Amino acid sequence: MNESIIAACDGASKGNPGPAAWAWVVADAQGRPERWEAGPLGTATNNVAELTALYELLAATDPAVPLEVRMDSQYAMNAVTKWLPGWKRNGWKTSAGKPVANRDLVTGIDERLTGRTVRFTYVPAHQVDGDPLNAIADQAASEAAVAQRPAGTAHGATEPPAPAPARATGTRSAGASSGGGKRPGASRPARSGGTIRARFAGRCRCGRPYAAQEMIAKNPEGWGHPECRTASA
Repeated sequence: MNESIIAACDGASKGNPGPAAWAWVVADAQGRPERWEAGPLGTATNNVAELTALYELLAATDPAVPLEVRMDSQYAMNAVTKWLPGWKRNGWKTSAGKPVANRDLVTGIDERLTGRTVRFTYVPAHQVDGDPLNAIADQAASEAAVAQRPAGTAHGATEPPAPAPARATGTRSAGASSGGGKRPGASRPARSGGTIRARFAGRCRCGRPYAAQEMIAKNPEGWGHPECRTASA
């Protein structure tokens, strides 16, 4: 039996709310990605996607083995490690007296945490020297949000998705967001003519997706295919 499990999870929402998905990745004893899974959520918020990713990861790992969860969502982490006891005492109301958002997911996670050893580690997203497992989970969730199809080792994948290049300090960022406005979608300054290389997969105003590293351009409704910008001009 493994002494511990190291894993990461992440969620994505293209529009927040918008097409959304969750993903997790589990490492082997050497820290290399061993198995992963991503699933679509239809239209949902980034917070729902982040919580669902944690919920699904807990379901997919052995509760008898200590688990380290690496994630870049402070909301999801704080919800289950800091705010949950107070919500319970207050009858599932926030300190402002409002109903707790996403209560069904929070209570489901709480049930799956009961009786097991889980350590949460916050890892900032999209850093040059960031956590590789979190980067894989981020990319898997982003791709599943666009495709709205399940993916992972259980679905025949032999390799996890390759993370998009990390953001360099001082570069201009734009394009599709993985959710909540926290994730820039492009990785380099705009070229002549206003095109830029997408950092994450996204969906154009025309309804068709674009892939990470594909050239995109700004249009009145956001970022998308350069020809769609021309058509809207």
